[in-house]
This record gives sequence, structure tokens and C-alpha cells, in this order.
Amino acid sequence: MTVIDIDENLRLLGTAHISKTSADAARREVEEYDPDIVAVELCKSRLDALVQPDRFDNETLGKVLREGKAPLVLFQSMLAVEQRRMGLAEGEKPGTDLLAAIQAAKESEKSVALVDRDIQKTLRRAWRKMSFREKWRVLSALLFEEEVEDDVIEIDELLENTDLITQLMDELKGVAPAAGEVLIDERDEFLAGNIQNLRKEGKVLAVIGAGHLEGVAKNLQEGKELSKERFQELNHVSPPHPAWKIVKWGIPVLMIGMFAWIASHGNVSELKEAAMTWLVLNAALAALGAAIARGHPLAILTAAIASPITSLNPMLAAGWFAGLVQLKVAAPSTKDLQNFLKLDQVSLFWKNKVGRVLLVTAFANLGSTAGAWIAGSAIIGGLL
Repeated sequence: MTVIDIDENLRLLGTAHISKTSADAARREVEEYDPDIVAVELCKSRLDALVQPDRFDNETLGKVLREGKAPLVLFQSMLAVEQRRMGLAEGEKPGTDLLAAIQAAKESEKSVALVDRDIQKTLRRAWRKMSFREKWRVLSALLFEEEVEDDVIEIDELLENTDLITQLMDELKGVAPAAGEVLIDERDEFLAGNIQNLRKEGKVLAVIGAGHLEGVAKNLQEGKELSKERFQELNHVSPPHPAWKIVKWGIPVLMIGMFAWIASHGNVSELKEAAMTWLVLNAALAALGAAIARGHPLAILTAAIASPITSLNPMLAAGWFAGLVQLKVAAPSTKDLQNFLKLDQVSLFWKNKVGRVLLVTAFANLGSTAGAWIAGSAIIGGLL
């Protein structure tokens, strides 16, 4: 059920990325099918992360925070945890099947092709396409739902039952249709297009996740080719909606304008009251966010101090400063980094030092944003 022959020169192997059984199957197919090219469901950045997991160190984590990529890394990590929570854990590292295929190809002196879209583009497209409601449903499902032991799915059962795979894919699309379109449908098309292009170069064995097997096979059987225009479209990450830019800059400009207007009228008591409202609500909610993430007291204090200032500067975020302080005062060890990369339980986001840095950054930012909105509304309402 996990092998589909499109024709005598193209075979698809569906695998589970954390399964030793799938890793063994990948090695066996490379040896027995004897392809010219082994195509794997990886992009360069994912391959680098699998081959050199130690590259993810404290310096890298600090760079993630400074560049504002913490929410993206958090989203990617949560998706990996959900894969574990569905009962698909076998104690193997994610990607063990793909690494096995690559290793077998190199030992047999076969060419290796990376046929997946860059993971950062995939995640950014998914996040941009999701509505606020979808984002909330995904985050709440990953962070707040209790694990249910009765729903554990055996690896062998999954690989032998295509209906079960389809059901799992449909569940994802049900929770977040936009994310399902990007993570599943678009990647099916992208993978199939790249595999189709490889057929001109010889006999191909494609090792892909079992969840993509049906969709990729359908595209290949229909002979769909990925045009240059469609390839560019699937790789394009649209900029934020113009309305978001207006909101992002509008709140600081509006608040500075309000403070200037109050000051110009010489109403000192009213100016003090507005400033106190801004300071207290911004500081309190940003600190609350960092506290919910179980941040270090200094990180919580940093969030409180930074929020009233950063809320007036769209180029800064309170969570960046709180996260960096959390990173400094409770620096993750190499063991913490390795344990976090296993992502075998949701509680790692609070218990593990790496997960806590990411949560402090994200939650402090959320609190700061909420504080700015609530404080701004309260000040305007008071003036009116």
C-alpha cells in the first residue's frame, strides 16, 4: 500500500518520517529498485537541520529572536509535536527515513534530488493564508488540548491503511483549511512537479511522506507539469496586507498625536492620566504574557519595561527583549537543545529552556499588542 509505480521508471515510496520500518524500507527500495536518481521530500534547510542538528545552538536561537522569527519557529515546532501526539512516535528522530534513503543512494553511487519546497516559504505561506480564527484553533489545539492515550495510532497501521492517512489529512484541513491547502495540496503539486522534471534524467525512486503519496501519485498519473509561472507562484510569499501596515504604524502615530494634543492644551492632569493608562496596561499585559510562559523574573520585568516603549515603535517588539533576557539568564545547555529537537511532548515548551525562550518571546509580544490596543482604546474613550 505504501509503494506506487507510476510506470517502470518511476516509483513512489510512502514513509513515516519517524519510523525505523520506513527507514529500512527506503534502504531496501534503493537496493532492489536500482534507480538512477533518489528523490527525497526535503529542502536544503531541512536536510542541513537533519544532518547537522548541533548547528541549532544558543547563538542561532538568539539570531531567531533578533530577526523576529520566533513565532515561525514556534509554529514549526508545534506541528512537529502534533505529529508525535497523534501516536506516531517510535523513538526515532524525525526524518530518519529520508536520511536512510540518502545514505543508501550515496553508498550505491546514485544521484540524490531534494524535491520539496523550502520549509520557511511553506510555513510563511501557511501562516499568511490562515485567518485569525484558524490560527487560534491550531494554537489552542496544540497547546491546550489534553493528550488522549486511546487515540494512539500504530505506525504499521498507518502505513497499511490509506483511508486512515486520508482521514488524518482531512482532520488537518478541517481545523485549518488554509494551512491544509499549503501544507498538503500545494506541496503535493510541488513535489509531483519536481519529480516529473527528474524523469527526463533517468529512473527515479521518490521517497515521500505517506500523507503525500496519494496526492503526488494523482498529479503524476495525470501528467501534470509544473510551469515556470506556477513554480514561481508556489514559491511566492505575499507581503502582509496593506491594512496591517496601516495598523502597525497607525497606533504609534495616533497615540503620539494624542499625547501631543493633550500636552498642547496644557492639561497636565489629563496627560498624566493618559500616560499612566498607557504605561500600566502595556506593562501589565506584556508581563502577564511572559509570566504565562513561565519566564524568568528578569524576563518578565524586561517585558513590562519594554512594552510601553516598543508599542510606540513598530520596528521593535517587547517579546524580543524579554526572550533575549530569558536566553541570557536561563541559557539552554546542549542537552536542552537536543531534547527540544526531539519534540516528543507538548510540555517541552514550558519545561525545556529552549521552548520557554520561544514562548516568552511570543507571549510577551501578544501581551504587549493587547496592551497597546486596550490602552489606546481606553485613552481615546476617556477623551471622547
